[in-house]
Formats: sequence, structure tokens, C-alpha cells
Amino acid sequence: MDLNLLLKEVSGIAKETGQYIHQRRRELRESDIHEKGIHDYVTMVDKESEIRLVKELLRLLPGSGFITEEKTTKQEQKEYTWIIDPLDGTTNFMHNTPPYAVSIALHQGRRTILGVIYEITLDEMFVATMQDPAQKNGEEIRVTHTPTLDGALIATGFPFINFDRLEPYMQVLKTYMANTQGVRRLGSAATDLAYVACGRYDGFYEYNLNPWDVAAGAFIVERAGGKVSDFSGKDNYIFGKEIVATNGSLHEDFMIPIKQFLV
Repeated sequence: MDLNLLLKEVSGIAKETGQYIHQRRRELRESDIHEKGIHDYVTMVDKESEIRLVKELLRLLPGSGFITEEKTTKQEQKEYTWIIDPLDGTTNFMHNTPPYAVSIALHQGRRTILGVIYEITLDEMFVATMQDPAQKNGEEIRVTHTPTLDGALIATGFPFINFDRLEPYMQVLKTYMANTQGVRRLGSAATDLAYVACGRYDGFYEYNLNPWDVAAGAFIVERAGGKVSDFSGKDNYIFGKEIVATNGSLHEDFMIPIKQFLV
């Protein structure tokens, strides 16, 4: 498999889908928005975008499997499996607030071999393969070298449907607020991870995430020289519903409050 050729194709599909999403945002009506659960929304644009992605990715790799957010196709893992979020940041999209992104990862077995995140509002394409370092819009990107928390800018996501861990989460948040240069919450985990990869953030953590939220972004962070783990410091971050991604240099310090309050 020529991963560079495949990456070019997948990037083009992601950008075309992003342009479609951008166009549909101007046409979005209240009737296009549906509630999947409490505070958990989906639009017709999410579903239409996923259908487009599945069709095009199947054309590239006939017979491949899919894990997708909107379940518009059969969910199954095969030798090659696409993990897709057609619109990461749906609430932002609904309110016409950046960022929101298309996220696509390709697994071979249990290993990620390709990741693409297209952040639509800034027209930024973050990509990586097993063969090459991470890039943004064709230029190589690297994580920061910030060595300690006191010099770090970090990102997180706030719980919106699962509040079982809210109190310990707030303890961690308080620790970071008091001991870093600041905490940001954008509303798109895929974009947060891309921003760690390109050095805009030094670290990111969140729980109650799904594979389609993090598979591409975690891989891009690693290919940019960063470190990714679950809250216990292990590698169950794609399917384990919790993730920590840092520049690597401060990973151990970053993990201290998480292990103290959230493990």
C-alpha cells in the first residue's frame, strides 16, 4: 500500500467534505437539528457528510471496515478499518462558532497507519502516516519543548452528558488553572489534539470520548513527537474513553493530578 498516495486521496476527500459542510452551514435550519440524547445533538449535515465519506473511502479501499459516529453504515473492524467523525464539534457548528473538523483515521489491525484532521473554519489540514512526520498544510509540525507545567498552555473538554466524574474532574481543572499559563476549551477534541501536534498547546486531556473523536488526532500527535496515554499512563486511549496528549517533555508532571483525582 502506498500510504503517501492514499494520504493525498484521503486529504482531498476530507477537504471536499469540509467544503460541503461549510456550504451547508449557511443553509442550516432548526428542523435539521436533532437531539440524540441530553445535550447531545446531531444535524442532517453530520449524517450526510458521513455518507459521503464512507462512499469515497470505500472506493479507495473496497471491503474495508468502519467505526463511525453516526452509524450510517455497518460498524465492523476488518484488516483495514476507517474510524470517522464527519463533523467533530457539532455544537460549535450549530452555533456558527469555530472550530469544527472532519476527522479520519485508518487502522491496520489494531495499529493506526494514517490520520487526517481538516479544521474547516481556518482551512487547516493536519495529516500523518506511519512513513512520514506530521504536517499542517504541507509543512512539517512538531510539538513544543515546554518542560514544566508552569510554562504550559493546555486544553480540555468539559463534560456535557456524563457527569459521574465531575467532582474529580474539577479538582484536576483547579490544579491546572493554578499551575499553568492557562486552560482552553474549544469544543472539538480532534482540533485540540491537532493543536498539541503543531505546538499551539502543550497538553490536552478529556474523558468520555469515543474512538472517532481521538483516533486521528492521537496518531498525529505521536507522529509530531508527542506522547499519548490514557489516565493510567497506558495505551488504552482510543477505545478507553479517556486521553492525555502532551509534548512528551511534561507528560509525567501532567499526569500527577490526573492520577491523583481521576484514576
